[in-house]
Amino acid sequence: QVRLVESGGGLVQAGGSLRLSCAVSGTIFSINGVGWYRQVPGKQRELVAHITSTGRTTYSESVKVRFTISRDNAKNTVYLQMNSLKPEDIAVYYCYVGDSQLRLKYWGQGTQVTVSS
Repeated sequence: QVRLVESGGGLVQAGGSLRLSCAVSGTIFSINGVGWYRQVPGKQRELVAHITSTGRTTYSESVKVRFTISRDNAKNTVYLQMNSLKPEDIAVYYCYVGDSQLRLKYWGQGTQVTVSS
């Protein structure tokens, strides 16, 4: 059984930073792409960042330069370092196993990120 458990969300002031982590159980991590998407109530989910099994990254234009995705295959964990946070980054952030088109195999329960202005 595959489980994804996110951590690291919370409340931060505009301009601040947060680091999200997602631990993936099972043996599928190293051979799959993983990433983060976010969702705001009433809006479509949005890809935030994706990293392939070989380390190639993809970012949405709205977070490029500010966010960095990375993975540690030894720990079955994917990270999202978020810097220079803005109020428009407020959302629930979900980690996933899948591709950058958001064709998802597995996803986590989500972690709330709130940015105060």
